[in-house]
Amino acid sequence: MAALPDQLLGRVQQHPDHIALRGPAAELSYQDLWRAAGAVAEQLRNLGVKRIGLCGVNTPAWVVADLACLMAEVVCVPVPVFFSKSQTEHLIQRAGLDALLFSAEAEQAEAIGQGVWLRLMPVSPGAAWMPEHTAKITFTSGSTGTPKGVCLSAQQMAATACALQQRLEGVTLQQHLCILPLATLLENIAGVYLPLLMGATVTVAPLQTLGMTGSSGLELGQLVAGLNQHQPHSVILVPELAMALVNAAEQGSLATDSFRFLAVGGGRVSPDLLARGRAMNLPLYEGYGLSECGSVVALNIPGAEREGTVGRPLSHVQVQVDDNQRILVRGNTHLGYLGDEPEDDGWLDTGDLGAISPEGFLAVNGRAKNLIITSFGRNISPEWLESELVQAVGAAQAVVFGDGEPQPSALLVVRDGRGPDKLRAALTALNAGLPDYARLQAVYIRRQPLTQAEGHITANGRPVRHQIQADLPMLMAEAFPLFMNLSVPAGTSPQQTTPGVSNMAFFDRLQSETEQARAHVTGAPVIQAIQEGRFDLEGYTWFLTQAYHHVKHTVPLMMACGGRLPERLEIVRKALVEYIEEEYGHHEWILNDLEACGEDKEAIRHGQPDTSIELMVAYLYDRIQRGNPAAFFGMVQVLEGTSIELATPLGEAIQKQLGLPDQAFSYLYSHGALDQEHFEFFRNLMDSITDPDDQQVIIESARMVYRLYGDMLHSIPLPASNKEQRHEAA
Repeated sequence: MAALPDQLLGRVQQHPDHIALRGPAAELSYQDLWRAAGAVAEQLRNLGVKRIGLCGVNTPAWVVADLACLMAEVVCVPVPVFFSKSQTEHLIQRAGLDALLFSAEAEQAEAIGQGVWLRLMPVSPGAAWMPEHTAKITFTSGSTGTPKGVCLSAQQMAATACALQQRLEGVTLQQHLCILPLATLLENIAGVYLPLLMGATVTVAPLQTLGMTGSSGLELGQLVAGLNQHQPHSVILVPELAMALVNAAEQGSLATDSFRFLAVGGGRVSPDLLARGRAMNLPLYEGYGLSECGSVVALNIPGAEREGTVGRPLSHVQVQVDDNQRILVRGNTHLGYLGDEPEDDGWLDTGDLGAISPEGFLAVNGRAKNLIITSFGRNISPEWLESELVQAVGAAQAVVFGDGEPQPSALLVVRDGRGPDKLRAALTALNAGLPDYARLQAVYIRRQPLTQAEGHITANGRPVRHQIQADLPMLMAEAFPLFMNLSVPAGTSPQQTTPGVSNMAFFDRLQSETEQARAHVTGAPVIQAIQEGRFDLEGYTWFLTQAYHHVKHTVPLMMACGGRLPERLEIVRKALVEYIEEEYGHHEWILNDLEACGEDKEAIRHGQPDTSIELMVAYLYDRIQRGNPAAFFGMVQVLEGTSIELATPLGEAIQKQLGLPDQAFSYLYSHGALDQEHFEFFRNLMDSITDPDDQQVIIESARMVYRLYGDMLHSIPLPASNKEQRHEAA
């Protein structure tokens, strides 16, 4: 097979003046790109460097430098911008780099032309063994936090790009926009090499200008604006980005007419999400691969796709599933890991579980190990992060979870009495030293240990993950949550942020800035009473009565809010229409629950609420009418979040204690853990609100509603505890 530079030269000769590469300030024709890469390659040959680290953000110069390394037969090691300082130092030392190339001006570096800068490195005594014919070393994020170098040959990368070109032969793609870091092998091969081999135009821009920060940060409005501006035919997405674009399309802010092929990889994708995307004219197609196989192994395409699969394997590999359902790949696997013994040419065990249909479509059903894969496609070993937590925070026990989520979360057992402020300080310091994809977004603090009796740990103290996952809603309800600020961790340099602008997603800011107020709800005596089996029918019907008197106002409040929203919040008004349709009639469910408990629902319908609920509803109407109508969403933050964390586990405990039928729990169960998708919709809606005044109003409203709703919970009548009964008897 011809090398990539030779194949690219064929395109240069066919279409020398066609635009190959477009950046924010300039564009290069195929002839210009060939000459630029050739000039940098000549410089590298003259310098005699053999192993080069390629640093920097997405720019045309990055692509030029990468192609120059191929032409000069210099080993290229892309350095991800989202790696932590210690990970980057490990990469440089492990790879034994002679020099660093930068895609923009850098300290202690000299310009070598074409926008590329070079810094020579001192000889590293710890350079690891490298397989023969290595052309690129791609360092994975490393499930243990220590990146692992995957060694690939130029022929292996060319084989992947050519197999993709063959698979997409019937799809016309003339404009590709890179929205993943170019140091990511998937974007490097499928987002640069492939479009260039197809004669298309590759558009690159610093990802911050497209709303992307690090490996997992996203400002959706900015990304949507960038996509609407560039109008690409193709984009490569991770699941989190696919979900964001589907939501944006459903809200009417994303123009979809230009899209012809949107590849989704890096993690599991819900078939429902793909269907929602197709309904909004988003041609989402799921694929599968791993760095060890040149990034892509299988891919669905128009006319050859199956729901619930990642497509048929590409022509350059063979795939089989063994008797243990493990996915094995052969034919275009890596040369080996940097510093390890050479790999044989046999079957590569991917560590994934799957199946192959009679028609040849591959389904991926999960991982053989406990590896967490975030929705941005980053791998995290929970054991690694748990050990960091125990060491940094002094926790007695730690369990990390969050597979499929943007960031991991953790359940911590801390028994030394430290308060939230001290724990937050320790966690913030830990987050600052972690790679950005492994930083914890939420930590749930427990005072009581996980026990073997409850099935949560083994005899030697290891977490029983499947049981903890099953009991997670109850465990979280029993804990005190700390929501972490992931926007600008300690130690971030000023150049990494835009002055005067917060990069923190508004939903995360809302969680963080209402945390103290939220404690009034989660600390209500009723929660502990239920856990202790100290709850009776009187308390439950009193709670349902108050729920009726505020839920009956939900739809009227939404209608009032929608009528007062300004035109600039039209997306929010559209979302309210969906909310109204979903929420209408829920107050009648509560009356039916009360009737199942033996109460007179008509008497409750015409009765009066507790003062706390009356004040809460009056406050919201007042804010909508006399202030900013966005204040309504402060109530949504409180009630949706509280229902997800508390409703299902507490409902199950109450039903078990009181022996009531299912018909008495339609409200609690419908608003519990099964409502996660609804809350994700709210999360994305909040992230679309960018006006600082609107954001502050929602925060202030949420604080007030937490206070008043918490007052109601504190007022629920409870039976006396055994201790109190003994005191009265004495």
